[in-house]
Amino acid sequence: MASLDTTDLAREYAALREDCGLIDRSERGKLALTGADAVEFLNGQVTNELADLKPGEGRYAAFLTYKGKMLGDLRILAVDTAATDPRAPSGQTPSDETSELLLDTERLALQSLFDMIRRSKVGYRVELHKRTLESSLLSLIGPEAAVIAERAFVYGPTEFPIGEHDHVALGPVRLIATDVGIDVLCATEAKRPVVESLRAAGAESVSEAAAEIVRVEHGSPRFGVDIDESTIPQEAGLNERAVSFAKGCYVGQETVARLYYKGRPNRRLRGLYLPAEPHPQTEPGTELKLGDRLVGHVGSSVVSPTLGRIGLALLRREAEPRATLTVGVSGATATVVELPFQ
Repeated sequence: MASLDTTDLAREYAALREDCGLIDRSERGKLALTGADAVEFLNGQVTNELADLKPGEGRYAAFLTYKGKMLGDLRILAVDTAATDPRAPSGQTPSDETSELLLDTERLALQSLFDMIRRSKVGYRVELHKRTLESSLLSLIGPEAAVIAERAFVYGPTEFPIGEHDHVALGPVRLIATDVGIDVLCATEAKRPVVESLRAAGAESVSEAAAEIVRVEHGSPRFGVDIDESTIPQEAGLNERAVSFAKGCYVGQETVARLYYKGRPNRRLRGLYLPAEPHPQTEPGTELKLGDRLVGHVGSSVVSPTLGRIGLALLRREAEPRATLTVGVSGATATVVELPFQ
């Protein structure tokens, strides 16, 4: 993580927690699926239920190997491209037919997602489209995010969707509800005026470093940092948000279901209170030991203005909350806590 003046970081953090911060996340991987079989096809590939997905709604899911290990996580948005605003109370009757699925994932997982779709869609009426360079993604984070969006895009009486991942199209932008605010999806050529509108409405541009603090405080794991190709969704605490146990078959379902119904995961995502002084032993990948036993590695590591130095880690189940772990070879210790941080 790039260094940042502590005064600037504290100001940006305050904007994210008390007002509204704006961060550019256009580098995230973006794809689209079209075709009559798009929903049916993707439903057989990801962990969450898509069969009942209607335009204006979304789901969070994971895509797995046949052994139930994560290849990545993604957000899936159902779109009716014939309707400018599928929820607008303008007399237009929204369609219940999804004509396009928009997919948003970590850039690190994009190639795996692309390859999985291209390899598995044979026999389905599905077309795959690249959208990473063609579209931009901006995140509004903070309690005033909805107010800022309303000022910037003047959607007035149109009620913004309240469910996480629900979304609404307003002219050149699509507003997407998140657990921490609102995401704004737009064409790349429209990004500059959209950013200007959001800043004029009161959003403060913030760094990735500041946004990472809020993510870690919420206990939200990031693929490629806190979780990887060795992770089963339940280990990362993703079952409630990303997995349906009522849907039909999907790749990796047998392992996920067996662990959920018959066993306990060997690892759990936990929070860490790390040593206060910065040094290499708090960097991602540093070993964590309980006594003489290796129980995990440091994932994300940030300095919160309110909580101090904290982190996330996938830990073996014997490393329970309140346990004291040795961090690397420094002799420093970390305390295990439940997530999210209080």
